[in-house]
Amino acid sequence: MPIKYGSDHRLAREILQQVTNEVVGDYVAFAATAWKELVQRYLIEDASVEPMITLVANDNWMEFTVRYVVDYKKRRRTKDEIFTALLDAIEHSQGRVVLASATFELAGAPLLDVRLKESS
Repeated sequence: MPIKYGSDHRLAREILQQVTNEVVGDYVAFAATAWKELVQRYLIEDASVEPMITLVANDNWMEFTVRYVVDYKKRRRTKDEIFTALLDAIEHSQGRVVLASATFELAGAPLLDVRLKESS
């Protein structure tokens, strides 16, 4: 999720974490139990199934990524719930968190000279 520079990045992270926990929090316990069984059975790496927020600062904005575990049959609905709740929470941040967007400037476009004939 792109967040505009100058926004409260700590509040943005808090909003992302809180919303994600609210939407997928009930599934985490089930996923943790299922993952432990897989780790024991197949001797694979133990990984966290808790929602995780990461931040990367790039040239245009602060980019937050949300990683969460969800039932694959509910992934679209869950993503929709998360984004809807995020947009609501950002809207209620009273301008402390602002979504970023790309702005493009066209440079070097030729000047157009349009002349209309007068009719008699």
